Amino acid sequence: MITLKQKRSKYKTGLALSGGGIKGLSHAGALKALEEYGIKPDIISGVSAGAIVGALYSDGYTPDEIGEIFYDVTFSQFAKIQFPVDGLFQMELFKEFLQKKLKAKTFEELSIPMRIVATDLDHGKSTIFEKGILIDPIIASSSLPILFKPTVIDGVHYVDGGVLKNFPVGTIYHDCQYIIGINASPFVAKDYNKNLRGIIGRTYHFMSKANILQDKALCDILIEPENIATYEIFDVEKSREIFTLGYKSTKEILSHADLSLFL
Repeated sequence: MITLKQKRSKYKTGLALSGGGIKGLSHAGALKALEEYGIKPDIISGVSAGAIVGALYSDGYTPDEIGEIFYDVTFSQFAKIQFPVDGLFQMELFKEFLQKKLKAKTFEELSIPMRIVATDLDHGKSTIFEKGILIDPIIASSSLPILFKPTVIDGVHYVDGGVLKNFPVGTIYHDCQYIIGINASPFVAKDYNKNLRGIIGRTYHFMSKANILQDKALCDILIEPENIATYEIFDVEKSREIFTLGYKSTKEILSHADLSLFL
């Protein structure tokens, strides 16, 4: 029986990728597992780290290649400290790095349609980017407030998409028959470092917990890598572990799922 949603849906399989700092590298591991099961998304929606991984994947990089890009990076390599008027660090070095990696310069050049969510700081709302220049929305979606300065696009200040929508399932739900969601930011009230980075990371977890529950319920398959909450968003030295965790957890979940809908 063909449902009304199937008749109206523009895409068969949508993939939603959450924010989560370096924990977002679990998205790349999950993508590797999905490929091994013959599943490739027809559209991707991403926030913050999910926007970065999703854009690289849509640009033609393999999951393993995405992992290799970030395995040996450090936080200080890309975060240029500045006088803290609107953020402790600039994103220019990371922007230049990512811009060199991306072959596509616009959304229209991507091989898989992509939607990126950022937070409009001036008007207090989520904004979905899906057309035009690609790099600025990615950086905007990844600009964690206080830590990084806002990104200005067409005169509007944008910050991390996770402030209001850390799991962007709803942005593609009505256009897809089925949704696979990968959440790299499940909240667990564990111990944390009482330094600036630890407090910012803790705040990010509280923030994301408040705005993902509804989106989780919209997923046909929800993947939350096992024990991903034990990692901090700045644990860049554990990037290989995080990639592997995403891969193994997704393989386990898919082995027990009905995948006939997605093939």
